[in-house]
Parts: sequence; C-alpha cells; structure tokens
Amino acid sequence: MKILVVDDEKLARARMRELIEKTGEHAIIGEAMNGNEAIEKTMALKPDCLLMDIRMPVMDGLEAAMHLQSLEIPPAVIFTTAYDQHALEAFEVNAVDYLLKPIRKDRLSAALQKAKRVSLKQLKEVNRAQDEPAARSHISVHMRGQITLIPIQDIIYFMADNKYVTVRTASEQHLIEDSLVSLEDEFRDRFLRIHRNALVAVEYIRGIEKQPSGRWRVLLRKIDDKLDVSRRHTPAVRRWTRR
Repeated sequence: MKILVVDDEKLARARMRELIEKTGEHAIIGEAMNGNEAIEKTMALKPDCLLMDIRMPVMDGLEAAMHLQSLEIPPAVIFTTAYDQHALEAFEVNAVDYLLKPIRKDRLSAALQKAKRVSLKQLKEVNRAQDEPAARSHISVHMRGQITLIPIQDIIYFMADNKYVTVRTASEQHLIEDSLVSLEDEFRDRFLRIHRNALVAVEYIRGIEKQPSGRWRVLLRKIDDKLDVSRRHTPAVRRWTRR
C-alpha cells in the first residue's frame, strides 16, 4: 500500500517511517504535519492509507478524516495517538484501526493488513456519532473532484438559494450542499440568523440600517453587501446590535 504519515512531531514521523520500512510490504509516499496538510497531500498523492495522529494544530486528525470520507474513493485511516479517550470518535469517522503510542511493529503490521482488506464500499460508509459532534473548524467545498477548505473564521455569511448554500468570504464565493438549518445548529455560537435564507457571522456585523420601506438591513465588515433582515428576525438582530 501507499502510505501517508501524518503527525505534528518530527520524531514520531521518523519512528513511524522506521516501523513501516521494517514491514517490507508498504511504501511511504509522503508526510504531513496536520490535518489540513493531510487533506492537501491526499488529493495530490492519492495514498491508500493514512497513519494519522489525532491531536495536531490547525486541524486535528478526527476532522481531517471526516472531510476525507466525502471523497469518491477515500483512503483507509489508521489513527496513531498517545491518548485512548478518542477511540470511539475514531471509529465514528470510519477509522480502520486505532493504535496507542508507543506503537509495536506487530500491532502496526496487523493494522496495515486490516486496512489492506477493507473494501472500497466499506470505506465509503460513515458511522454517525450518537452525540452531537463538535463544530468543524473548516467547511469543505468540492470542485471537479478536489476539496477546498475554507476556515470558519473567514466566512462572512451563508446564503441559501434553492438546493445550494452560498459561502461568502471577503474574497470569494462557493456553493455547498449543507442545509442552512444544519449549519445554524453546528455554528450557532458564531452565526446569527437574520432571514430564513441567511446566517451572518456575528464578528462581521458592523451595524444595521433602516430602509424607507421600514425593513432593516445588516451592514457588514470587509464587503459592501447589505443583507435584508426579515420581520420575524428583526427583534433578535436589533437586540444583538445593542450589545
């Protein structure tokens, strides 16, 4: 198998490389230092399997694995970690195995053999968590078979239009298939509902203005867009702007 090693610690990556080379059966095609980089290198290198740490900066291994599941042919993921409290979460994102550090050669070999046997159909199945998942740090956008990651802190608003939702940042727009309801549930601490078709990041709201019609509009930072506030949501938006 072609393997991508993902760990924020250089010594841990070197140790994993040494263990894999001792198996004599698999090829390491690259390394990554966090979940974001793991996704980028997966798109470029097409590994069969990721040996990935969980606790990493920028994006952790659990979120990276969740994004990778959306690929048409996702790679197998084996988590490697010094902490055992993430085992359930690991299998909820369809991990093939979960290895505790320090990792033994025989245990690694067994996990890699398991990954080798996993069918593409099994890889595409997603086990949903029973508890409410943590909010994502990025939104994944799919374009022509590629994944583009947009940091949540860069998103100014979500705007629904028919079956798609527009993600608006200061410099670009993208379409995603997430529902506005699910986005509101997931990011309720960061976004305010101003209309049945719009969620606005509270950190980008610079004020509201009243139109001649009596309706209100939200004024935004970094962009010139002015978004209508529905009558139903006007009281909540006005209360928020008075804080």
